[in-house]
Amino acid sequence: MPEIKWMESPNYSSGRNGKKIIAIVDHITAGLMPGTLSWMQNPMAKVSAHYLVTRKGEIYQLVKDEDTAYHAGVINKPNWVLYDGTNPNRYTIGIEHEGHKNQGGDGTLTENQYQATLWLHRQLIDKYNLKITDSHIIGHCQIDSVNRPNCPGANFPWKRMFEDLRKGVIDMSLEKWMVEGGQKALTGLAKRKLVNNPENWISEEKLAEPVPSYLFWMMLQRLAEKIQVR
Repeated sequence: MPEIKWMESPNYSSGRNGKKIIAIVDHITAGLMPGTLSWMQNPMAKVSAHYLVTRKGEIYQLVKDEDTAYHAGVINKPNWVLYDGTNPNRYTIGIEHEGHKNQGGDGTLTENQYQATLWLHRQLIDKYNLKITDSHIIGHCQIDSVNRPNCPGANFPWKRMFEDLRKGVIDMSLEKWMVEGGQKALTGLAKRKLVNNPENWISEEKLAEPVPSYLFWMMLQRLAEKIQVR
């Protein structure tokens, strides 16, 4: 699991002026580490993002989610369908991705960078109940189509990311169903004296683990013995 490193930027406004987070805006930087991080921490820059994902796969948080980062910049011929005419910084979370010229400036992420931002997107989607659509996960170019027409880049992995995000939701739903079903089943089996020490198995971590085949056959044997007794 990636670690989010806190590196505070002074470039933000407290709160969100009553707005609710409805979307993630993805960006590509115009510089590499550590300069790009330093720039967003410079008061003179007056720019920031909530998160920065480096080409090594590191995740930095510069502004708290509940505060307004300065990532969307000037609004110029936006084509984002959810733009409501007000400052989009107030109702979006900005994610910058390290890149510059021939090192990811076209949106080509390293594999480590991709996996880190995929994980981060999943956390934010789950935390703020965001929809996995191209209206709720967008590029900076949809807010400023004039000055930022290529942000986050022509090669940004939109198709792969949306596929992986949707697959992840299915996987998480199946895991939740498996854990809840397993806990209910173990409780019922324990009441019937078919399972000893259910507390050793009922945790989410244990139920999410693959079940060794011998346990499956052992359970079938116990069930068969119970039926025969009846």
